[in-house]
Amino acid sequence: MIPLSILELGRVRQGSDARTALNEARTLAQHAEQAGYRRIWVAEHHNMPGVTTAATSIVIAHLAAGTSLIRVGAGGIMLPNHAPYVIAEQFGTLETLFPGRIDLGLGRAPGTDQMTLRALRRDPAAADNFPQDVLELQAFLGPKGSGQRIEAVPGAGTEVPLWILGSSLFGAQLAAALGLPYGFASHFAPQALHQALNVYRTNFKPSPQQDKPYALVGVNVIAAETDEEARYLATSQQMSFADLFRGARSLMQPPIEDIETYWSPQEKAQAGQMLSCSVVGGPETVRRGLLKLIEDTAADELMIVSDIFDPAKRLRSFELIAQAMRAEQVG
Repeated sequence: MIPLSILELGRVRQGSDARTALNEARTLAQHAEQAGYRRIWVAEHHNMPGVTTAATSIVIAHLAAGTSLIRVGAGGIMLPNHAPYVIAEQFGTLETLFPGRIDLGLGRAPGTDQMTLRALRRDPAAADNFPQDVLELQAFLGPKGSGQRIEAVPGAGTEVPLWILGSSLFGAQLAAALGLPYGFASHFAPQALHQALNVYRTNFKPSPQQDKPYALVGVNVIAAETDEEARYLATSQQMSFADLFRGARSLMQPPIEDIETYWSPQEKAQAGQMLSCSVVGGPETVRRGLLKLIEDTAADELMIVSDIFDPAKRLRSFELIAQAMRAEQVG
């Protein structure tokens, strides 16, 4: 069976706080390691009260320090927000502290709104330089060259594995051209999933890092003991998407009995599009849903998002997902 991994957003729940969210993320990383997940990544988002992973490299260190085997990384760093040299130093430091366990996924989007982008002192046009910035970052993480006067310390020679992340054909084309693994953000923007994977695989050029295409597919999974309970737990994520459309930057809310009382028909339709790559249900429903996604996409790896309000229910969701897929492998 293909590897399973986790995307962690460090969500802050109503009645809780950011420190608790970060510690819950660390607890999840520990449980994921025990359950056999391949990696856990955190994503860079800014000016979102309900998300605690803005200082992405620091959060990665927090998770890596609490674990010993699972790979930990960025899913991703929004490279236009940063100088490639600084990211090389940060991730070179992480690789030095946690050798052989650090991944560096790179995205082109700002991970925030235009006003916050100005607060970051970044030019919106910086995204146009994304391909060049990726190459510059890769060079800083590679062996120091003869006569090279600017060196990332730590960083040079660590060769932290790079990934290109995206939800459009641009990222697929770039990952293929550079011979890098590719992660598609189908957990919130699935519309171009199949086309992007086809572009990536068709145009892939081998590189020193990757000799053949490797595609990671994001998917929302809410697993519980029964289909009914899973649908109930999933309403927390559905409300988060409705709030997003309303421009409300709210904390994660507890589940409700009837989501139809919360969102409008338009919000339901918008959320339905963004959450169409989702599997919600009991163990057998989850198993069938993930097997179908693997068959449809030929994914090399799945990255699971499981947004559940109750921390214990969330840990249980990831346990049930891993158990369901292990049962398939044994079967």
